[in-house]
Amino acid sequence: MKELNEKQLIEILRKELKLPAKEKKKAVNEGYTVQTQTYRLPTELLSEKNKASHQKIMEQHAVALNWIASNLDAVNRDEVENSNNSKFRGLKIDEVYNLNASFLHSMFFENISDVNSKITIDSLAYMKLARDFGDFDAWQKDFIACALSSRSGWAVTVYNSFLGKYMNVVCDLHGSNIPFSSTPVIVLDCWEHSYYKDYMSDAKRYIYAMMKELDWNVIESRFERTEKIAKVMK
Repeated sequence: MKELNEKQLIEILRKELKLPAKEKKKAVNEGYTVQTQTYRLPTELLSEKNKASHQKIMEQHAVALNWIASNLDAVNRDEVENSNNSKFRGLKIDEVYNLNASFLHSMFFENISDVNSKITIDSLAYMKLARDFGDFDAWQKDFIACALSSRSGWAVTVYNSFLGKYMNVVCDLHGSNIPFSSTPVIVLDCWEHSYYKDYMSDAKRYIYAMMKELDWNVIESRFERTEKIAKVMK
């Protein structure tokens, strides 16, 4: 008697149980594209050469992300057997890496380079940071410590809906150590490429320079949007 494979056995069982014919699986459509924009950074605390090369890095991540998204559409999920040799796994890991890199760079460029940087004590950002860190200065001290602690990565202030509060996180690379259910509101790039051309190994001087010119108008709009999300998540 001819040995039946798994697919044939399933079909026989479906017929015996009088189940309707199984519909053909539709391909999973994960296709999407992201686009970058050119950021005008008026700051004199970063050189034009640094700004241009940094912009290019962001664009390269976006190109990689678009390529990955298109390839995820075509990858055969039925062939995934384990995690040791999986094209699908590699694409999914690289997807998150380049997704975070693309949008963190964008958020970083948007919230720096305000040469007239100013925050008021009655702003939402100031009040929420003072509430969750004890006072605004304590937030700054903690954020700077996170930036100095990052190993080729980011310092990010996020709202975490699990805790119901704002917190600073040390992100290595583009995704390590970020807690689930977190919304970023303040982003600082701490990769060496963000400062080495201008500050060499003096990361602290670079961090203080960027903190002096945070764009609190952009950050305020993020807090406003995040507070709306927080109300929904409660």
